[in-house]
Amino acid sequence: MTDRPAAKRLPFTLPRIGLGTAPLGGLFEDVADEEAAATLKAAAAAGITYFDTAPRYGHGLAEQRLGRLHDPSAGPAPLISTKTGWLLRPRPDGSPGEVITDWTERGIRESLESSLTRLGRSSVDILYLHDPDNYPEEIRRTAYPAVRRLRDEGLVRAIGFGMNHSGPLASYVAEFEVDVVLIAGRLSLLDHEALTTLLPLCGETGTSVVVGGVFNTGLLADPNPGAMFNYRPVPAQTLERARECRALCDAYGVPLAAAAIQFPLLHAAVDSVVLGCRSAAEVTANAANARFPVPDELWKELARAGFVPEQLLEERAG
Repeated sequence: MTDRPAAKRLPFTLPRIGLGTAPLGGLFEDVADEEAAATLKAAAAAGITYFDTAPRYGHGLAEQRLGRLHDPSAGPAPLISTKTGWLLRPRPDGSPGEVITDWTERGIRESLESSLTRLGRSSVDILYLHDPDNYPEEIRRTAYPAVRRLRDEGLVRAIGFGMNHSGPLASYVAEFEVDVVLIAGRLSLLDHEALTTLLPLCGETGTSVVVGGVFNTGLLADPNPGAMFNYRPVPAQTLERARECRALCDAYGVPLAAAAIQFPLLHAAVDSVVLGCRSAAEVTANAANARFPVPDELWKELARAGFVPEQLLEERAG
């Protein structure tokens, strides 16, 4: 490993906090148009300028809603990332149908063109290859060369991979020239998987890192028996750990959500955390928690309890 991180590949600076739009596509429960609009307006009012979306979020619904957000006369456009590798196939009546994988250049381009139409844009800032865990040959032969050409043509400014598993993601970073990666659910107070290989590699290569899923599907926002953990009902032992983490935060007067949001940003390779919100109230709360002061002593307490790796605090101090 090099002594200092490599220069970042991104041609722009990512803000520390962004908005993830999967909930606005109806993840777990529907969100009305009015509530979605209020959520996006609250994000803009809170100073959030980075929005992550994907065709698969509500079969294009999240992209459509995001496309209504920006008034070109109101100032600079926000940074937007979307994803490709999956095509939406509506039913003959126009209602949402199936979602199919397509890693060919034609499929990659069709996906992006459809996204741009829904977003009302001529280009996007980041295009991620979405969940290509089991398709290394297709990525090597067609998909990665296709997104590189899209970047060369100016239809996207940066390219990368968005995944839920850090091992395959690290393999792609090692093999390809990657501007940025989005890792979801694997860098949280309850899951340190991304710290072993992915983040050190990104530090070496100058690959920017965006972290999603810092609440592990809601558990670290509100650890109760009905919470979800990584898209499934929470196991009893994991619930107990989350409650232990909350108790440590409570002792310092810090909301658990504040520590959960800020934890990934302790690592030098992490540029941004995207937070999925389904209401204006959630946006307001998350924006406040992102700014909430977390004392060093709490990070040390969390490290002693195993929620924060000691090495991470040592590197931060050094």
